[in-house]
Amino acid sequence: MARFSNALVGFLFLCLSTLALAQTEDMKYKDPAEPVIVRVWDLMRRMTLEEKIGQMVQIDRTAATAEIMKNYSIGSLLSGGGSVPRPQATARDWVDMVNDYQNGSLSSRLGIPMIYGIDAVHGHNNVYKATIFPHNIGLGCTRQKDQQNNLDLDPELVKRIGAATALEVRATGIQYAFAPCIAVCRDPRWGRCYESYSEDHKVVQEMTEIISGLQGEIPSGSPLGVPYVGGKTKVAACAKHFVGDGGTIRGIDENNTVIDAQGLFDIHMPAYYNAISKGVSTVMVSYSSWNGKKMHANRELVTGFLKNILKFRGFVISDWQGVDRITDPPHANYSHSLEVGINAGIDMVMVPYNYTEFIDSVVESVKNNRISMSRIDDAVFRILRVKFMMGLFENPLADYSLVDQIGNQEHRDLAREAVRKSLVLLKNGKSADEPVLPLPKNASKIFVAGSHANNLGNQCGGWTIDWQGLGGNNRTAGTTILSGILNAVDGGTEVVYSENPDAEYVKSDNFSYGIVVVGEPPYAEFGGDNQNLTLPEQSLNTIKNVCGAVDKCVVVVVSGRPVVLEPYLSEMDALVAAWLPGTEGQGVADVLFGDYGFTGKLSRTWFKSVDQLPMNVGDAHYDPLFPFGFGLETRPTTSS
Repeated sequence: MARFSNALVGFLFLCLSTLALAQTEDMKYKDPAEPVIVRVWDLMRRMTLEEKIGQMVQIDRTAATAEIMKNYSIGSLLSGGGSVPRPQATARDWVDMVNDYQNGSLSSRLGIPMIYGIDAVHGHNNVYKATIFPHNIGLGCTRQKDQQNNLDLDPELVKRIGAATALEVRATGIQYAFAPCIAVCRDPRWGRCYESYSEDHKVVQEMTEIISGLQGEIPSGSPLGVPYVGGKTKVAACAKHFVGDGGTIRGIDENNTVIDAQGLFDIHMPAYYNAISKGVSTVMVSYSSWNGKKMHANRELVTGFLKNILKFRGFVISDWQGVDRITDPPHANYSHSLEVGINAGIDMVMVPYNYTEFIDSVVESVKNNRISMSRIDDAVFRILRVKFMMGLFENPLADYSLVDQIGNQEHRDLAREAVRKSLVLLKNGKSADEPVLPLPKNASKIFVAGSHANNLGNQCGGWTIDWQGLGGNNRTAGTTILSGILNAVDGGTEVVYSENPDAEYVKSDNFSYGIVVVGEPPYAEFGGDNQNLTLPEQSLNTIKNVCGAVDKCVVVVVSGRPVVLEPYLSEMDALVAAWLPGTEGQGVADVLFGDYGFTGKLSRTWFKSVDQLPMNVGDAHYDPLFPFGFGLETRPTTSS
């Protein structure tokens, strides 16, 4: 009897093993040799409705656990601005955290890996000691010399920045960056204007080359609109915010863009053509409205134009609680908002907390035919295609092999180069015959002042460590502008610094010249909406106190947009727009002291008064303080 039982057990084990092997062999989605489309369809036919809808969910890491990832088949996680494993977390901390969540996803019934997203909008800006590059407004001003020695746009620079950013993002185990922002900011009162490369869509179109840096160069012959990510050192990119986010009334964030169809397609849409041709993996929908209709509810543009006409084959993602905001007040009728948003063509929803409410609501809407099964399948197909295409099923977990890429010297040198090229010289001496810049390095005594001279947080701006950014020198690692000046001058030059000096103090010393570094405090999104665009009162007092007391006064403005300069411009001997340069303040000193020449050109119009706004190049009433494309040039000096 025992022998019979053992034989039976052996036979049953053999049968089960054979069945399991057959099932495994039939799982084409696990076979990297199969075409991506075959793998996607094979996986989808195995998925329940709830598992499909789970793939459409993106939640913040603070709402997730490995168990939640497993049980709900959650498709994606994100770190919102400032959402980190711990303060001053290392790359290893990030890798461990992401892998913990990923192991939860891999232990689910079908083992579908999640994709982790983060706002890496000027470098890997949530991460301690990462390289922080200039914000986009500065990159739009960068120029290089062409073969005829003329200055032209420098898309190759942003491509290199994209590649460096991708490497640092991957170093933390993250595979998806919510960048680039390809908004065309038409009104600097908008709090996100520094995220825009320019008021001119042609500049923004050129700067989409950053996508090739983030994702890798799309192979020749690739079908139009099909997403591409080239390996484990690249990330999925996200063109945002579709569409018209930079054209809202009075620059009010998330507001209404009032413009006819020709204006929308001529100004705000063109950069999406370039992004799609470069194989961008995802597109994020804008909070804003077009002529009163919420973009998160605009089926004609999201599905009709982006997907059907432009042939975009990646996935469309909402902004943070963007579907909730279809109604006013937000979340007032969540099931209705979900139906409208998903039917408009949104594939993945940045929920980012109430995932069970989302899943339950969408399941009910599908069962009651308010969202079609074909719409769900289209969304999930797009999401899975990106995951398969970028190799997540073969390499779902990160290791520590790239951790030393965070803030490495090569990336910091690249950021320093970008700072140098982004600076725009607006004034240089009382007359062209008496230039003030470049400054001599061998002066006996110089004076440095201002709120932004010795403040790394201020010079990085918003979206740095925290969502809104924060002033101070203990937030991350880098070189302040003051430190750059100290490094640049000769050893015998005395540098005196006072943040907010009074005029008598400045007059009491015999300074060869003064450098005043002032600007806007950090801000992000609606936190930066500003109808006045004036510098803080203390900064204006510093300009008056220093420039009125020294023979030569150079003012460096650190800001996310043009600001009101009158009536103070006449008091300045030289004026430099430094934008938001990031962690490598040495790049500012490189050009002030002549190691490199000024080459930057304004990527947006510098107005005289906010009463003129909106005012953009080509407008009939165009009367700027400094026009679009303006920028004085200097040559490098070999000695001081």
